[in-house]
Amino acid sequence: MQQETMQTNYVAFDLEIAKIIPGDFSQWRSYRPLGMTCAAVFFDGHQPEVWYGIDQQGVVYQQISQTGAKQIVHFLLDAVQKGWEILTWNGLGFDFNILAEESGMWKECRYLALNHVDMMFHFFCLTGFPIGLDKATRGQGLPGKIAGMTGEQAPVLWARGDYEKVLQYVKQDVITTLEVGKSALQNHSISWITNRGNLQSVQIPTGWLTVKECLWM
Repeated sequence: MQQETMQTNYVAFDLEIAKIIPGDFSQWRSYRPLGMTCAAVFFDGHQPEVWYGIDQQGVVYQQISQTGAKQIVHFLLDAVQKGWEILTWNGLGFDFNILAEESGMWKECRYLALNHVDMMFHFFCLTGFPIGLDKATRGQGLPGKIAGMTGEQAPVLWARGDYEKVLQYVKQDVITTLEVGKSALQNHSISWITNRGNLQSVQIPTGWLTVKECLWM
């Protein structure tokens, strides 16, 4: 396979859930359906765009409707048709899983999941274990996520009406996702901070692979 170049047109994608998960967030599957409060995309070279539900009087909905979720799926499909490659961190295991359930478009989301670049899945295939985006961000020496906030807190803040804080968080997440992806391509490796605070890295000489390509590594 030819080495990946910076000519790839990436669009980062991320979403935030509506349901508040008590305790261990890794058990989120036990609480589904989770709903979505908002989602964001970041086309390389452009500004982040966000989706969320709002009525004509400016009242923000607690979660995106099924119609809204379908619009997101169609938007992403259209982006792929136009030559953009979707980039996520754990999109295979989380974002497209949630989007499929909320939209009811399982076949389309399965296609998007298999044919996009999930950097965490690629990393897992190389190392045998996953890491969070924040560890990769710090490993790459990038600013990263908004300090003092996590994805687990986003549903709580949304329920309280702190919509702007959550929207800024999801926008920063897609910015960070794209920055990590591009930085790793430039370095031909992905670096991360271990639980012991050490810096480690693994080579990605062929560049980022789609989920489908990773399955054939």
